[in-house]
Amino acid sequence: MFCLEKLSPDRIDDWTSPYSNDLLDIFVDIPEKFSGKFTGRTKPWGTGQAILCCKDVVDAPFLVINADDYYGKEAFKEAYSYLTNLPSADIMQICMVSFVLKNTLSDNGGVTRGVCEVDGHGMLADIEETHNIEKEDGKAVIHKEDGDVFLDVDSPVSMNMWGITPEFFEILKTGFDEFLEKTESTDLKAEYLLPTMIGDLLSDGKLEVKVLQSHDQWFGVTYKEDKESATAALRGLIEKGVYPSKLF
Repeated sequence: MFCLEKLSPDRIDDWTSPYSNDLLDIFVDIPEKFSGKFTGRTKPWGTGQAILCCKDVVDAPFLVINADDYYGKEAFKEAYSYLTNLPSADIMQICMVSFVLKNTLSDNGGVTRGVCEVDGHGMLADIEETHNIEKEDGKAVIHKEDGDVFLDVDSPVSMNMWGITPEFFEILKTGFDEFLEKTESTDLKAEYLLPTMIGDLLSDGKLEVKVLQSHDQWFGVTYKEDKESATAALRGLIEKGVYPSKLF
C-alpha cells in the first residue's frame, strides 16, 4: 500500500503503483475451488477481498480507509473513540465516519459520493451512491437531461472510512465465495466491494452502522488538475504545524 511518507507534497511526483508483485499475487488469489474459473484475471478483486487478505494478522477492531485520500485528524479521533468503546448489542456493530458533502467536492469536475440517510439515533438508515456531483457557486448540483438536481451541501457522505471488528472477516469470506460463485467467468472486471457488502447486510438487518461525523476538509486527487490544490493543502497543513515536514 502507499507509504505515508509519500504524502509529503514535495514527493507527489514520486507516487508509484501501490501493488508490488508479491502483493498483487495476494490480491488476485481466490479460494482454490474457483482457481480455474477466472484464469484471465490480472487485477485485484476490490476492497472486500483486499480486507480479507488481513484476516490472519488482524485480531482487534480496525479502520479501513482509502490509501490515497486525506481524511484529517478529527475523523481518526472519532473512529478511535468508537472502536475502543464498542457497544454491546445482539447484532454486529460497526461504524462509518461521515464527511460533510461540501467538504468533499472537487473544483475540477463531478464526483461520486455515498450520500447517507441517518436516523434519529445516529445510525445509518440508507446510503445512495450518487454520481456526477458538481460544485457550482457554493452549491452541489447534478446536471441531468431533464433538469438540474440540487443536493444539500451539508449532507453526510461516506468516503470509505469504516470501523470494523474481526468478526466481520467471516462474513466477508462467506460473501466472497457467493460473489465468485455467481460471477460469470468472462467478467474479468467484477469487484467485491465493501460498501456494497455493508449495504446488503444493513438491508437484511444483520448489522448496524454508527455514523460518526468529521467536519474536516477531505481532499484527494480525483482529477489530475486536483494535484495542485492537494499539494497546496498538504503544504499548508505543514506550515500550520499540523504535521511535520517529514513524517518518519
